[in-house]
Amino acid sequence: MSSLASPPIFRWSLFDQLTNNELYEILRARQEVFAVEQDCVYQDADGKDQHAWHLACWDSTLASPVLLAYLRVVFPGKKYAEPSIGRVLTVEAARGTGLGRELMRYAIRHTLREFPQAPIRISAQLYLKKFYEEFGFEQIAEPYDEDGIPHIEMLRPFA
Repeated sequence: MSSLASPPIFRWSLFDQLTNNELYEILRARQEVFAVEQDCVYQDADGKDQHAWHLACWDSTLASPVLLAYLRVVFPGKKYAEPSIGRVLTVEAARGTGLGRELMRYAIRHTLREFPQAPIRISAQLYLKKFYEEFGFEQIAEPYDEDGIPHIEMLRPFA
């Protein structure tokens, strides 16, 4: 595992709390990772960002925001009955640093604080099954195709 030059800054925001530059960086990174790198055409702007917490991990050494990692927690009832974590990404330059695991730890703690006693649901790319199992998620359905990529639904039961 490589390391970053300085500690990153993790920040939770509701949609309306994101600055224009932060939102641009988030959408740019999502397009870069999910559309360009994965060669997948899909509708990223799905109407759920306005109903979610956004966790962004920023490079703390630069004046302008540079996104290193990101995810969103969609409110219960907006995608699934449970709160759901999605759009989880680490930009290429920050991969292998442990930010993905740190991001998920932050997300689970925050989700449990915001929605006590609620299980958490995710739709995960199949190849990341073991990664999410490290955080207590369990596969609850057979694999399915989403935009040409094998996915599985996983649930982290309330503990």
